[in-house]
Amino acid sequence: MASLTTTGGFISTELRVNDRIRVPEVRLVGPGGEQVGIVRIEDALRLAAEADLDLVEVAPTARPPVCRLMDYGKFKYEAAQKARESRRNQTNTVIKEMKLRPKIDQHDYDTKKGHVVRFLRAGDKVKITIMFRGREQHRPELGYRLLQKLAEDVEDLGIVEAHPRQDGRNMTMVIAPLKKKSEAQAEVKAEKARTTAERAAEREAEAVAEKAHREEVKKTATPKKPRRRSENLDPDMEA
Repeated sequence: MASLTTTGGFISTELRVNDRIRVPEVRLVGPGGEQVGIVRIEDALRLAAEADLDLVEVAPTARPPVCRLMDYGKFKYEAAQKARESRRNQTNTVIKEMKLRPKIDQHDYDTKKGHVVRFLRAGDKVKITIMFRGREQHRPELGYRLLQKLAEDVEDLGIVEAHPRQDGRNMTMVIAPLKKKSEAQAEVKAEKARTTAERAAEREAEAVAEKAHREEVKKTATPKKPRRRSENLDPDMEA
């Protein structure tokens, strides 16, 4: 990792460790956070070696620099884990778009509304665009009423973030989800897990019922009669 200096060059921002620390003395902090005080670099390195730890320069710009005794390998691993977890929890805001006509029929409206509901449940914002054609541009109230109706139909999932606004031949409105994307994703994952568990339980119940049915059929089946020897044939021959 590097950062740009004021002179146009690059300097390393990697922490200096052990023999890479080239100062006569440091302010030493123990492994538990206790203040040891200002010591010579030789003594600090000796204490680190005796404790089987590393001497890490944590504040190089201080006078004298602050160093701490720690397991540097473990420190870097835990820092990487925290960074990875932080990136995993970060969610980018996604804006979906749904386009409608001001004179949309009920079936198409229900379909479009279903998509909006799905987007909001997933934690995404939705931009609703009403597209006007020809003389429809002189009836903006049609689009406004349609947007109001849609906002009311999904008010349990989202809230109007940007109210209806005329933009040339279009009228737009933005609906934001009530739940954060991370919460929505957690709910979707939990719902999938619940559905998977229910399906597994149903398959197990069906298998048990099928097995019980086979056993019942086996019990009630009429046993076959043994074949009888024919009296008209040679006794040594079977019918």
